[in-house]
Amino acid sequence: MTEQQHSRPLAGRTAVITGAASGIGAATARRLAADGARVALLARRVDRLEDLAQKIVKDGGEALAAAVDVTDSTSLDSGALQVTETYGTVDLVVAAAGIMTNKRVLEADPDNWWREIDTNFQGVLRTVHAFLPSLVSAAEAGGPADLLALSSVAGRVPFPAASVYAATKAAVDHFARNLRQEVGPLGVRVTTVAPGLVQTDMSGQQLTDPDAVQWRDRLLASNRVLSADDVADLIAYVTSRPPHVSLPDIAVIPTGQP
Repeated sequence: MTEQQHSRPLAGRTAVITGAASGIGAATARRLAADGARVALLARRVDRLEDLAQKIVKDGGEALAAAVDVTDSTSLDSGALQVTETYGTVDLVVAAAGIMTNKRVLEADPDNWWREIDTNFQGVLRTVHAFLPSLVSAAEAGGPADLLALSSVAGRVPFPAASVYAATKAAVDHFARNLRQEVGPLGVRVTTVAPGLVQTDMSGQQLTDPDAVQWRDRLLASNRVLSADDVADLIAYVTSRPPHVSLPDIAVIPTGQP
């Protein structure tokens, strides 16, 4: 392997990232592009996607911006068609779209629950439905094929005022475990990445419950929390392993987070 190939371990691969307009999704898109992948950026905020795509291209990468809403199957299917018509077979998918409404159950608006379920869990299902056939084709051709879903440690341990958000992430974890049994033998790797506290809009603007804010501020004051780039670095590592090496379930937290 040449030095240039080693420095671009995802060269020749085509990656799709949902939720690419901000946070972990945007950081992942930048990192995968830097590592040589063609990246398709999917999200609702097309202005942000186009800005990010322009920056990636300016830095020497390849990027496609596609306005897609993961709560709409027709929108996702249309986005998948746009990606395959532009880049061909997709062999790497990162389902990073997500929202959080930080309210106690007694104070919550149930409409926000349905939005969380529709985005965080059903959005993953729709993403899988849209892109899994392409991943299977990539594996059948003898190359790597990766499906990564963003989970959260909140789906595994209690988190202040986030019961429904946490439940959606637990559902993502268990869906991935079962999907892995189906498509692992076909050569498709399925990985869940469960971050702890990451400094993004979600941990900033979307945390409003007093106990949750106190928990976050205590961590911010006493520890170095994760950045979106930290999580993107992990995703790049997982997807650059040889095709026979799978890292199925990863939690990543700040060292000082309980």
